[in-house]
Amino acid sequence: MTDTYLLQRIAEALERLSPPPPKKPSFDAAQAFVWRAESQTLSPVKKVSRVELSLLRGVDLARDQLLGNTERFARGLPANNVLLWGARGMGKSSLVKAAHAEVDARLAGTKNCRGLKLIEIHREDIESLPLLMGLLREDAHRFIVFCDDLSFDSGDASYKSLKAALEGGIEGRPDNVLFYATSNRRHLLPREMMENERSTAINPGEATEEKVSLSDRFGLWLGFHKCNQDEFLEMVFGYVARYGLEAPAEQIRAEALEWAITRASRSGRAAFQYIQDLAGRLGKTLD
Repeated sequence: MTDTYLLQRIAEALERLSPPPPKKPSFDAAQAFVWRAESQTLSPVKKVSRVELSLLRGVDLARDQLLGNTERFARGLPANNVLLWGARGMGKSSLVKAAHAEVDARLAGTKNCRGLKLIEIHREDIESLPLLMGLLREDAHRFIVFCDDLSFDSGDASYKSLKAALEGGIEGRPDNVLFYATSNRRHLLPREMMENERSTAINPGEATEEKVSLSDRFGLWLGFHKCNQDEFLEMVFGYVARYGLEAPAEQIRAEALEWAITRASRSGRAAFQYIQDLAGRLGKTLD
């Protein structure tokens, strides 16, 4: 057996063992997809779980900024990666999905708009983000890659993959891809992680800069804060009108406020949870 033949056999065996390249999906199959890192595939989502944009109350400034940024991107104009951060349950992820649907419907068939797709990537799959970016780079569509509830724990170094995918690397972020993320933290990393890095570093200032620079990769920061009582009730009655729930206004007001007290939260999520309870008691479905 010659050395050349042996080397050829080894090369063929290695090819069989190596994973096949990611298969490019048919992006016309759906408007949204979920990235499956383990199989390196994009699964189409036939029906996206969305809240109508008109039902998201108390976030008018964030709504307008996100819509504007998303529409500019869909038209092929410069736009920023977006970090939606702040109070839980105030509609951060709902706003991303609603803005995608609104802009995609608004620009469908217009000049210079080749279709806007929403792709969800799970937090635990962030290290595979460069692979996903490479898969999307050469496609004619435009993509919003969305990660919900993004944050990093102490000792988690996968944030470096996110930094490189967003702005770093010799190729840079593809022109047809934006990254939107929601988080309860403005800087994505826990305070104790930054403090530990600072306390053990030769130059503490450089360690802090390393951590904070992750958030700087997002050109647009949208803050979400807890709503007041009037805004909470506006959300509740917006849902009541949308779903045609018939009950005395004073009853709804009193029950909704009691619901918020027992939940220790006034938020869009708490408002919708009350609406689900009310609709169930009234024997109504929420279509």
